[in-house]
Amino acid sequence: MSNRLQGVESFYEDMISVTNRLPLEDEFRRVRHLTLHMPFASTVSDDDLARIFSSAPHLETVILSGIPDITDRTVVLLAENAINLQSVDLTGCQQISDVAVLELTAKSLPLQCIKLNAVVGLTDPSISAIAKSSPRLVELELSGLPLLSPLSVRDVWSFSRKLRTLRLAHCPLLTDKAFPSSIDPPAESEGEKEKPLPPRPITWVEQLPPLILRHTADNLRVLDLSSCKITDEGIEGIVAHATKIQKLNVTGCSDLTDRSLEAISTLGDNLDVLILALVTNITDRGVVYFARACRNLRVVDVAFCRNLTDMSVFELSGLVSLRRLSLIRVHKLTDIAIFSLAEHSWALERLYISYCDHVSLDAIHLLVKNLGRLQHLSATGVPSLKRKGIHRFSDPPPSDHDPDQQAAFRVFSGMNVEGLRMFLDKEDQRRRDAEARNIPFVARSDDKLDLY
Repeated sequence: MSNRLQGVESFYEDMISVTNRLPLEDEFRRVRHLTLHMPFASTVSDDDLARIFSSAPHLETVILSGIPDITDRTVVLLAENAINLQSVDLTGCQQISDVAVLELTAKSLPLQCIKLNAVVGLTDPSISAIAKSSPRLVELELSGLPLLSPLSVRDVWSFSRKLRTLRLAHCPLLTDKAFPSSIDPPAESEGEKEKPLPPRPITWVEQLPPLILRHTADNLRVLDLSSCKITDEGIEGIVAHATKIQKLNVTGCSDLTDRSLEAISTLGDNLDVLILALVTNITDRGVVYFARACRNLRVVDVAFCRNLTDMSVFELSGLVSLRRLSLIRVHKLTDIAIFSLAEHSWALERLYISYCDHVSLDAIHLLVKNLGRLQHLSATGVPSLKRKGIHRFSDPPPSDHDPDQQAAFRVFSGMNVEGLRMFLDKEDQRRRDAEARNIPFVARSDDKLDLY
């Protein structure tokens, strides 16, 4: 018995992980994890992978993101030989079709993680097969699939009950019909009924009945719905069933309103990350809902939410766990918002206020002086930061920026944040010295304290 145990231990000790190289022929049977990322992945041929997969029965994790040549044949070989396959990532492998995915699902593999982002040829049958044949699945990524319809996503909600991560970003056909229906839909009173609209063509998707689940999705922790055509009703249905979501991304879901934020607030202390960029119809009222109910939020992104004002930032600054806040192009913000962050958001590490035109240099000075944990400040396009001497503390602009963009670029990271604080402290001291001596203040771009 002990010899058998020693043999098993020796077997697992011989297993290897291979990253960004092809395993040697004598390693094929010992490879347990194979990871091929770009740019190395672009040099790998389909024949190379077929040769490996036909002789590598112990593979458990295969990450092939972005390999341009991989075909259905090679994935079929993987499915036939890797009987212990638990995780497969085919992100960006655009020659893969339903044939390969259906073969993966037909082999009763112990799959727990499947990533098929940007595999643009996939359709509903293969996704439905994943949901129905992979009971252990905990992570499923299906972003960037233009042919994915509500029909197969309904199967995911119905059958994949152990899912912890579900990513459906940039799937243009997904509507409310893809998601669970609210358990208690609001009743419409007689006085609120509107006049019926003229008849219009009805698609097969619109004829789908509401998705009523007899179970909850309480295992779900991460949900990405970026750029889906979801409305307030869809969000209400989701949070009614998935009550423990920790990370929710609804970037670009432009039909959402404060009603969705009220529903999201029911997630309470479970919610950790909330991304609302480009959800342009929300207002301060909606932000108040979740800011007061979800007290454990660490990351909030309300970039390009044009209706928000200082009131929203005032509420968000009260989140004691807040580490990252994005306010890019929230044009109505003033110094009052920045002062509130400076006084209350002690834990803030990353702040994005690019193109917030009304923020003054004094407000930014107070911010970097008070927030000792601040490691990143993005303030591109803020007019007050065009003052001479500040540009030298900014990170280098990207090389693909045009001259105007490079001139406006103001991003401060790491020690540059501390350098900016020290420079502004010095200039503030010079200003006070000039006032004490009744001398006109002249801004300097260097680190000297001289008044002239």
